[in-house]
Amino acid sequence: MQFVLAGIVWGASFLFMKVSLTGISPAQVAWTRILLGALTLGALVLLRREHLTRSLKVWAHLTVLGLTFCVIPFLLFSWAQQHVSSGVASIFNATTPIMTAIMAWLVFRVERLRALQVLGIGVGILGVVVIIAPWQGIALDGSLVAELAILGATASYGFSFAYMRRFVSNTGMSALAFTFGYIAMAGVVMALLTPFLVLTPVRLDVPIVVSLVLLGCLGTGIAYVWNQNTVRAWGPTRASTVTYITPVVGVILGILILGETITWNEPIGALVVFLGILL
Repeated sequence: MQFVLAGIVWGASFLFMKVSLTGISPAQVAWTRILLGALTLGALVLLRREHLTRSLKVWAHLTVLGLTFCVIPFLLFSWAQQHVSSGVASIFNATTPIMTAIMAWLVFRVERLRALQVLGIGVGILGVVVIIAPWQGIALDGSLVAELAILGATASYGFSFAYMRRFVSNTGMSALAFTFGYIAMAGVVMALLTPFLVLTPVRLDVPIVVSLVLLGCLGTGIAYVWNQNTVRAWGPTRASTVTYITPVVGVILGILILGETITWNEPIGALVVFLGILL
């Protein structure tokens, strides 16, 4: 149930970001979701009296995760969704397991991939090419740069998953406390960046406020705990198949609520990416 709920919430997060961007800046979206997520998880940690590590080394690793798992990808996703639809953003998000495999294999050397698995990475990359559709002509406009920014965000996610396995696979903390740790450190970073990122005008209405609360408290708070519980119960590979749910939810909500459209190559490319993940 937690697996499915996390997939639904994360799929809806692309809608929440798109609505939020109608009144506030991309940096403000990232800032708000991180701080709301940290406050939500902090309240749960206090209520449940969870144990937090006293190891400075572990907190250093959690700070790295806060940057690579939250600050960097959230800023990239928020900026990119000014130029691409929420459905397309959710489809590109499905490349996260491919990026994780690349990082675990080439960067951190925590996994050795067989030839079939290397082929899977290649198939996944082919799927990305199909989504971008270079045969339609490559123009260095906002949409292409935004798609590359989203791939940068999923690469950051992949780095984070591999980093977790390499350095913080056993901290002695619960899934809730561990998740709070790195999101709290992301919150500290964003708080320090406040004068440089978020002191710009805002225009708030009910849909924007509701979207920000759901994006922060659910999408950046509780859903991350659900995901950590799933990883611990099923392992990272099976848990990563949550990316099958998020683009379906993201595309459906984008079409029904925002009136977005998709072209044939985007769902076909997503299916090729999924094939690469299976391999």
